[in-house]
Amino acid sequence: MLDNVKHIILILSGKGGVGKSTVSTQLALTLKEKGFKVGLLDIDLCGPSVPYLLELENKDVHQSEGGWIPVYADKDQRLAVMSIGFLLNNRNAAVVWRGPKKTAMVKQFLTDVCWGDLDYLIIDTPPGTSDEHITIMESLKTTKCDGAIIITTPQLVAIEDVRKEITFCKKTGIPIIGLIENMSGFVCPTCSECTNIFSKGGGESLSKLLDITFLGTLPIDPRVGKLLGKACTTEHPDSPSSKTFSSIADQLVHTENK
Repeated sequence: MLDNVKHIILILSGKGGVGKSTVSTQLALTLKEKGFKVGLLDIDLCGPSVPYLLELENKDVHQSEGGWIPVYADKDQRLAVMSIGFLLNNRNAAVVWRGPKKTAMVKQFLTDVCWGDLDYLIIDTPPGTSDEHITIMESLKTTKCDGAIIITTPQLVAIEDVRKEITFCKKTGIPIIGLIENMSGFVCPTCSECTNIFSKGGGESLSKLLDITFLGTLPIDPRVGKLLGKACTTEHPDSPSSKTFSSIADQLVHTENK
């Protein structure tokens, strides 16, 4: 149930492997550290990695009269999480479902989870523009969705796929909050120097071309990759990733206060 959710934000990507789930998780953790009550919904049915990223694997989801009770990632219950990963036997289990069953599960995720009062609900979606995305759009028609944050990497092939994602958003009426360029360089864990192994600036150039807000760049940082269940803003506050996530969260809060 989404009645008591103030802000709903979709995390989209044109292709897989661009770090969408990591961005979703760290953004949720950053908002929680800033004092907000946050929900994280993992609708990537074929690749649910949020339970692993938050060290919540093997947690059980319980049913109540009102629906599913989400798993809480902290003692204060300020970060609620729901994922199909909680319903599978193990991390290596494959979801081999046809479209109608996937659609039914997405609808259930969006209508039958007892989120309670939330400031933000972050929805980690599958890559591309599939049946699941259309189901999400249809299910959110009666609910105010703030919009989508689109994740890309600097390579040309990823940028081209992002163009399709932007077209999808425009056709379905999803507001675009902004674009994040992930894997924008590699930060050496020893000297902290950043090397642009995948080139840089493709996401920012696309944002300017299509008049979309550019939210920031995130480098590949091995220290952030090792964080499971912890916000990089608290563990590595001086890192480029920490500063970017904090800036993105502040932009979201500033936008809602306008």
